[in-house]
Amino acid sequence: MNDPTRLGIVGAGSISLRGLLPHLTQSDVNDRVVVTAICDPVLERAQAAAQKFGVDHAFATHGDLFTCGHVDAVTIASPIGFHYQQGKQAIAQGLHIHFNKTMTTTVAEATELIELAHQQNVKIVASPGEMLRPLYQQIRRLILEGALGTPTWAIAGAAFGQYHEQESVRQGTDILSNVKPDWYFRAPGGGPLYDMAVYGLHVLTGILGPAKRVTALSGTRIPEREFHGRIIPCNVDDNTLMLLDYGNSLYALVYGVAAGELLKEHVGQPMIFGTHGVISGHLLNGQPIEYPNRIVDIPNANYSFQPHVVGNHRSMEEAHVYEDIMQLIDWIREDRPSIVTAEHACHVIEIIEAAYRAAETGITQNLQTTFESLS
Repeated sequence: MNDPTRLGIVGAGSISLRGLLPHLTQSDVNDRVVVTAICDPVLERAQAAAQKFGVDHAFATHGDLFTCGHVDAVTIASPIGFHYQQGKQAIAQGLHIHFNKTMTTTVAEATELIELAHQQNVKIVASPGEMLRPLYQQIRRLILEGALGTPTWAIAGAAFGQYHEQESVRQGTDILSNVKPDWYFRAPGGGPLYDMAVYGLHVLTGILGPAKRVTALSGTRIPEREFHGRIIPCNVDDNTLMLLDYGNSLYALVYGVAAGELLKEHVGQPMIFGTHGVISGHLLNGQPIEYPNRIVDIPNANYSFQPHVVGNHRSMEEAHVYEDIMQLIDWIREDRPSIVTAEHACHVIEIIEAAYRAAETGITQNLQTTFESLS
């Protein structure tokens, strides 16, 4: 495939304005991918984003974007609660899809999309592709080789804090800087599990493999939030602790909470304990974990470097999402499947859905999905 893939962006919100559009309109990628269309329910925002980033077409609806004839693939960057229906419609049009996390809110929806995509020969990459990070691949190898002795337990997670309220695109008065954060605090699809704890879940399941059972405690700790003098009612759980069972008495605690993080250098970074020590972030027993091509003189290099994150992309926001999209582009152009699989994303979605059910019922939930772990 010689011509660049024509990519449409569904949603002109924070992730698109801060990450997707800045990365994907850089000159170094335009031989492989060109953003040709963007849509948003606030048409003026889609039009302003298109003008700022040199995108030819702007629409008010995703349906118009899907049928416009100007896109080969889409990245769905709308609120998570819309992902299933929008993904289903994109598949029906034969469009390849990158889903910003998470792909859906239920395992039934994710499974249906995977089956439909297979029937339509549509490729799906679903963020977050944490196992693309060389560090996490090396951690998995170290554990399999016995560097921790017998692994005993692990912990990972993330906190909402004020992150979304403080994003740069929400502080101004023009159409590209007054994006509201309300959906993050409302069902369906809001809350820190789908938005932030998803990173830790992908990391731990990527390193340790699929989980077998989950139980949880969950509730709403902050019932309303204030944003620029306006009150946002919060009708979704914002304080959840999940306990994952990997079998043979290996357990992991994953948190998605209103505030308070254990490790902050990278969202979702794990601590994994064993009989011979501990892996904490990028350290094994207090020493940096070595792996090929590790660069030590750039901040956060342990977490940022992925195959396409080079040059200017290293210093730009949301580089990991750009990497996931480029995984899809390579798959389309070179028929080279990504290790960022929809099946892995589906397993993580089942953990989240089952955790909420466990918290509601008080009954530990058995997990049914699985995925192929890295060798």
